Amino acid sequence: MSKDRSVMWFSVMGCLMSILFLWAINQMTSPDTTWYVVPSLFLLFWPAVLIFAYRRQYAYFALFGSGLFIALLITINWMYSPDSLWFPYAIYPFLWWPLSVFSGRWAGTVSFAWIGALTTIAYYAVLNASLSPGYPWAIYPAYGVLLWPLALHYSRKRDYFGLSVVISLLSIIFFVAANIVSSPDAVWAIYPIFGMLWWPLSMYYFYHQRRSKVE
Repeated sequence: MSKDRSVMWFSVMGCLMSILFLWAINQMTSPDTTWYVVPSLFLLFWPAVLIFAYRRQYAYFALFGSGLFIALLITINWMYSPDSLWFPYAIYPFLWWPLSVFSGRWAGTVSFAWIGALTTIAYYAVLNASLSPGYPWAIYPAYGVLLWPLALHYSRKRDYFGLSVVISLLSIIFFVAANIVSSPDAVWAIYPIFGMLWWPLSMYYFYHQRRSKVE
């Protein structure tokens, strides 16, 4: 048996023995609380990393790791706060881990970025409307993920002035919306908007000065 295989099997046996040990301690000290499940899920990463790395199956490791993290979050939610359904908010990024890996080079394209951003907005908008409709918090992740395809699109074109204009407009819309939904009695959006306006203005001045020197 090769050295790599020996290390891999040692990790599997060590993981199983550690889980068994945690289960025994759990039963002897606090049988009413099944706490050994959470550290056991973490321990599964030890042999998983070695097995998938040995076989160079990195995409399948992403799929396994994503499923394990999702199972861990669901378990923690069910064990420690069953009255509050919070795991749907946390599992979404882990769904994109294997999707990005399996997408390969396409994951670096503008099209993939737009699909990812729009899917993210739709996902959290549905969660906002169904699980917590009292406050439209979905505008915050929506603003964050829209920066991804916009920045990628304009940076690929090397149109940094266009990037500054579009991001500034998006930011102004976001600040106004956040002001309206969070504190409509206090007009505070004008302050970050004033700061954002200096970005496209400075970029315009830079390009204008450079063009004047060339001419």
